[in-house]
Amino acid sequence: MIQRPAVVALLTAFALTSCGKTEPAARPAEGQPTMSAAPGGELVYVSNEDSRNLTVIDAATDQVVATIEVGMRPRGVKVSPDGKTVYVALSGSPKCPPTMPDKECEKLRSDRTQDGVAVVDVATRTKVRTLPAGLDPETFDVSADGTRLFVSNEDADSATIVDLTTGKPLANVKVGKEPEGVTVSPDGKTVWVTGETDHNIVGIDVATAKRIAAIDLLGERPRAIGFLPDGSRAYVTNEISGTVAVVDIAARKTIKQITLPEGSRPMGILVTPDGKGIYVSNGRGKAVSAIDAATDAVTATVEVGSRPWGIALTRDGRKLYTANGPGNDVSVVNTETMQLIRTIPAGSIPWGVAIGPKP
Repeated sequence: MIQRPAVVALLTAFALTSCGKTEPAARPAEGQPTMSAAPGGELVYVSNEDSRNLTVIDAATDQVVATIEVGMRPRGVKVSPDGKTVYVALSGSPKCPPTMPDKECEKLRSDRTQDGVAVVDVATRTKVRTLPAGLDPETFDVSADGTRLFVSNEDADSATIVDLTTGKPLANVKVGKEPEGVTVSPDGKTVWVTGETDHNIVGIDVATAKRIAAIDLLGERPRAIGFLPDGSRAYVTNEISGTVAVVDIAARKTIKQITLPEGSRPMGILVTPDGKGIYVSNGRGKAVSAIDAATDAVTATVEVGSRPWGIALTRDGRKLYTANGPGNDVSVVNTETMQLIRTIPAGSIPWGVAIGPKP
């Protein structure tokens, strides 16, 4: 375990859903006690890219309680604001590792009938339909009122806006090349999308579905975006650079780079609801780092599993979960001590994580 000065306890709230088969037991880290989740109970949903399903974990016991089949290459995962529905991005594009040349990847067969966003009913733990959401959906966000999905389409360099009332696409907006991370601003008026190849974030006006800005991140291969609660700043992970870009949204420019520990390849990011803390999953760096938002300094780093990507917090902020793709497992971190407390077997290549109340 890599450990630095203890980090301030962080708070957060993620709304999510539930599911159905029993799986292998979690493995507690040596010498670490079991921690309870927030009162009322929560479930952790993990998308498994290769096994085409969701693993469902009870946050109170850290035991797998169900598995839900969803479709091809599930990656991004979110829950509706009312907590009754889980959404999962599915893709019919072939898997192309970073080492594979683009020309070789283009030769592989795509099945566009598999593209879409799966809709999972929490009460029955079943997929009830798949929404059209453009080419190769990867990640997305849900509007605060639960009426819109904003989806990145990596193969099409665009973002699709889906009406959740009708289940139909409303617009498709050109963004940066190879878009991935999608985050709605705290005021709900704009949505921002990372461009992996253009090394930028692009803003879209929600009311008009028009592109409004492109901001250079001064780093390489941006992955995910987190906002301070007042929307003044965005924090964006730059995987290749090993940094987090700090963006002044009003000025439309990057004002700082936060350097993460050596070997970090930052992927997922979370800003706590009080705006005091930030967590980053460091991908091939096999760790999670905590950042103090007041100083933009890294305050702690803990080693977790292999290539942590998706990241989520329980409602009380005491436990953090990471999806560790090649390890086929999920790490659980005590945020008060920044120590790994448990490792939970998941499906094949776990990618995303989301947490919500038990139904």
